[in-house]
Amino acid sequence: MMKGDFDNIPIVSLAGLAEDAAPEERAKTVAALKEALETSGFAYLADHGVSEDLVEKMRQMNMAFHDLPMEEKMALKINGFHRGYMPMSSSTIVTSSVAKVTKPNRSESLMVMHEVPEDAPYAGEPLQGPNQFPASLPEVAETARAYMTEMTGLGERIAGGLAEALGLERDWFKQYFDNPTLFLRLLHYPEQPDEEELFGSAPHTDYGFVTLLKQDNVGGLEVRNKRNEWIPAPPIDGTFVMNVGDILAKWSNGRFVSTPHRVRNLSRRDRYSQPFFYDPSMSALVECPPAMLEAGETPQMEPVLYGDYLLERLNKNYDYRKKAS
Repeated sequence: MMKGDFDNIPIVSLAGLAEDAAPEERAKTVAALKEALETSGFAYLADHGVSEDLVEKMRQMNMAFHDLPMEEKMALKINGFHRGYMPMSSSTIVTSSVAKVTKPNRSESLMVMHEVPEDAPYAGEPLQGPNQFPASLPEVAETARAYMTEMTGLGERIAGGLAEALGLERDWFKQYFDNPTLFLRLLHYPEQPDEEELFGSAPHTDYGFVTLLKQDNVGGLEVRNKRNEWIPAPPIDGTFVMNVGDILAKWSNGRFVSTPHRVRNLSRRDRYSQPFFYDPSMSALVECPPAMLEAGETPQMEPVLYGDYLLERLNKNYDYRKKAS
């Protein structure tokens, strides 16, 4: 298959990435991931090992949070560490390489990131500060922490499979994730009018390593192939939608593709989703591994500190950061 030449998104069983999986099962899973990420950059992940009860509990907490009075949500307005409540229409994806985005996204969200111990030597550095959770719903914090722990474990297993898909040692990515940058975004997309250039999430590529999305049964996610057709990515029970972010596409020297996607909620119902972003440590120096390059192939990217790369994008896309900078 050629890059970007797809009409649907494959389902990949991750059973082969389990610790006790037979080598031939693992090889099969790695090959399936490789094909999916080289062709569409997207895959539905089945047999992922994350408790469906926990996934459902997180969805319930997402809905409960967005049902809170606006005054209570606004008391948690996003802080300089990129944690907290983002009201409707407060992000515009100006760094999108796939569309000229002029209208803010029709969504609101609670942004949760990795926990930072108060006495951590890096506390207070960019994106290293406290999360904000509603005091009236302590279960939101409890569930989010448990969910992020499970999803981090899944991210680690996937990173091992991706390293092997690139011809590297299974643990190759580990050195770059000793203090991973984690985002859990609890999103609410209200019903939106069918207006031109108005999106729940405008066409964009993600800028990190991998995104692991749980969507509800409303639908609205679409992925763009190389013929400029928007392919629906409807929810499939028991799966996460995984996609490649820009930094992984660069790291893999373009082997894995970071594919444009968008959300339009034309369902006449509220849509809730919970993307989890598994990204390297802020201090990770991202550069193409020589071991992966074939004879005569040169790295397409300049080495970059992940933290610098990430902050540049956040500073351009979020209103609250523009005022602060």
